[in-house]
Amino acid sequence: MAGLRRGTKKSEEKGCLRLEISAADDIPDGFERAKFSSPFLDMAGPYYERQAKGSIIVATRINKGHINHIKVAHGGVLGTLADVALSYQVHRAEKPALPVATMNLNTNYLAGAKLGDWVEAHAVIDRISKRTAYCSGRIVCGDTVLMTMSAVFAILRK
Repeated sequence: MAGLRRGTKKSEEKGCLRLEISAADDIPDGFERAKFSSPFLDMAGPYYERQAKGSIIVATRINKGHINHIKVAHGGVLGTLADVALSYQVHRAEKPALPVATMNLNTNYLAGAKLGDWVEAHAVIDRISKRTAYCSGRIVCGDTVLMTMSAVFAILRK
């Protein structure tokens, strides 16, 4: 299990890492602040990334601004994370990085994320051609699958 920085307490519920003491910048070992940014993504995140075997994991900690009226992360928070993680996987598939635009995004909500949860998006490229990429994945909190997702991207090659 990835560790937390000093000064935090954690609890586990079905393998899901949740902070008991709010500390927005405490992230599991191996993750670093994501190299992508925009005003919207800065507001929707912050996002973190970690290189995994053959893919990039994109993650965030659920904070107060992500929570809806039923005390779970708003569906748009997970939907945005899905789009970010899937598109980033395709974007970084080649050097130089590929410019991509989402053509289709499918999401299946399976469970809710709660305040303090560390959620990770795992994505894989299913098929890539000159102009189109197909990607799929899942968002998890520990052992709990929160969402499955798939997308089609236009590759905007020059």
